Amino acid sequence: MDERRRSGPLFGLFALLLLASAATGGAVAEEGNFLSNMFKYGGTTVPPSQPQDLGEVYCPPVDVPEGGAALRSFGGKGGDNASLRNQITLGRIARECNRLQDGSITVKVGVAGQVLLGPAGAPGRFEAPLQIAIKYGDKVVVSRSKRIAVAVAPGQAQGLFTVVEDGLIVPPAMTGEYDITVTLGGAQARPAPRKRKPAAAAAAPETAGAAQ
Repeated sequence: MDERRRSGPLFGLFALLLLASAATGGAVAEEGNFLSNMFKYGGTTVPPSQPQDLGEVYCPPVDVPEGGAALRSFGGKGGDNASLRNQITLGRIARECNRLQDGSITVKVGVAGQVLLGPAGAPGRFEAPLQIAIKYGDKVVVSRSKRIAVAVAPGQAQGLFTVVEDGLIVPPAMTGEYDITVTLGGAQARPAPRKRKPAAAAAAPETAGAAQ
């Protein structure tokens, strides 16, 4: 290949730079940075610095203790499926762990679940406690208590909920061996309290019934 043809594009680039320099009164430093960036980074600007590699992060799977994945509420005789009002259960659980500059680990936990109405259940709003904790052996490092609220609309048989808890910190000395637990429980799921109707409004249906 002709040497002159190979050097043509590079010569043209320098010629354009020289013309631009002359037109602006000699902006040599600007054009020098342009060339330096082109050769070093393949572009006209310096790419952002990459975050420091903080090493591999230990991120254990989430543990749900026995009996902590579901709550049932019964009306009348407990344990009789015909009297089941509702059942709140945990579904998918995810976690994300990231190491911080000081060597500690921050953990984010996401929980999805649902409430199902039983034969004796009725639509409404239901609540239940949820606990997310970080443990090191038998020691609870950090614990967060949430109260989930699930609404079941009229004509529906179930409702869904999601909870995301962030900022659970594992100290540097415990980052090699810790546990993440999620527990649904602590109190029985129950419908949220409703406001009572005024006495006059409550008496109206009885009056109408007596007139029939």
